[in-house]
Amino acid sequence: MREKARAAERRRGPVVALGAVLVIMAVSGWQPVDRVTWVMETFWVIIGVPLVLALWRRFPLTDLLCWLLVLHALVLAVGGHWTYAQVPAGNWVRDTLGLSRNPYDRLGHLMQGFVPAILVRELLVRTSPLRRSRWLAPLTVCACLAFSAFFEMLEWWSSLISGHSADAFLATQGDVWDTQWDMFCCLIGAVLCVLLLSRVHDRALAALAPGTTGGTVEDAAVPAADAGPQRNGLSAAEGLSI
Repeated sequence: MREKARAAERRRGPVVALGAVLVIMAVSGWQPVDRVTWVMETFWVIIGVPLVLALWRRFPLTDLLCWLLVLHALVLAVGGHWTYAQVPAGNWVRDTLGLSRNPYDRLGHLMQGFVPAILVRELLVRTSPLRRSRWLAPLTVCACLAFSAFFEMLEWWSSLISGHSADAFLATQGDVWDTQWDMFCCLIGAVLCVLLLSRVHDRALAALAPGTTGGTVEDAAVPAADAGPQRNGLSAAEGLSI
């Protein structure tokens, strides 16, 4: 009976997370400041949700990753609705602290490192020999930074193709170092995630139902309290010091 209750609990979390993303996208997509910018900013959510659903039976995600993806979707949806340079909360922070620009864009790129770090880590732990390696943490950070650099190239290409319509998408706000700041914020986000959530993530991996993990998590996910750093690959501080 308890096992059935736990199984129902595990199923309920992802369903609620999916519902939250759909509501967020519906509200965000209602009369955005610029429709083209909204599509470009929320593109990862638009393609990500169907992809996760299509792969769910073969590769279900941990509850931790699901809710981090919801949080990231919220950040993207807010930025897409108002454009990053015009988000009201960011304008309030700018005016209150006397900043030269709306800082919401920086938050977006911090999240671009923070959330994908868990996604990358989950893929590596479940599908590669790195799950017990001290290289897990630094390679997770490197993957996030590489994606951030690729994203900056996507922004560049979209600017060349779309011309003026890409201005709101780029959100440089006159900062000539905006690209470098974006990648730096992503790096900080990825490092923070690895340092703060690695052990929590291992427990989430261990909590996945047996038989629903593609045959990899049961062997890979070792609770932090029961395993040493060499066995579970969780020692973020050690990994980053290599």
